[in-house]
Amino acid sequence: TFFAIQDTGVHLTFILRLLSLVSLLVALPATAAETRDPEDHFFNLNTGDLKAELADAKNAGKKAMFVMFEQDGCPGCIYMKRNVLNRVDVQNSYRLRFLNFSVDIHGAVPIKDFAGRGFTEKSYAQSLGVKGTPTLAFYDLDGKEVVRIVGPIKEATEFLLLGEFIASGAYKTRQFAEYRQSERRKKG
Repeated sequence: TFFAIQDTGVHLTFILRLLSLVSLLVALPATAAETRDPEDHFFNLNTGDLKAELADAKNAGKKAMFVMFEQDGCPGCIYMKRNVLNRVDVQNSYRLRFLNFSVDIHGAVPIKDFAGRGFTEKSYAQSLGVKGTPTLAFYDLDGKEVVRIVGPIKEATEFLLLGEFIASGAYKTRQFAEYRQSERRKKG
């Protein structure tokens, strides 16, 4: 036979542990979060007119607008796209609640702000004081920035919680750190 089982049970224990490990590894892909390209499934197509996009968000019953300020080669941006924004659960949650856009802080693409003023992506980011990437900004349906986070959010669960924080309106009475802590206490 391939495996010799001895009376001591040592080999049997080894075989059982090996089989358990193999079955765990086989099950991992089935339990891992489903992923898709964030460029196609997270971000909405940007017309370059944030005022018009805001009107669309209102008409579609969205809670807010999300803008990720980014730049080529940004490690935090790449990380978020590969590990957070690519998840189907994140994409579905954010697409349901928000219009989601990306703005290149060095980009030359024309963009109109919420007041209809013309900029390039770069000059728009500069006008808002965006320096680091990613900068994650949420705007209410009047075009007012309500939350800004500089740096990547590395866990999908925290990014989903951030979405709940905005969609629920909790940002009106407390900071995200307080909200996150209270939600963690609720879950035990």
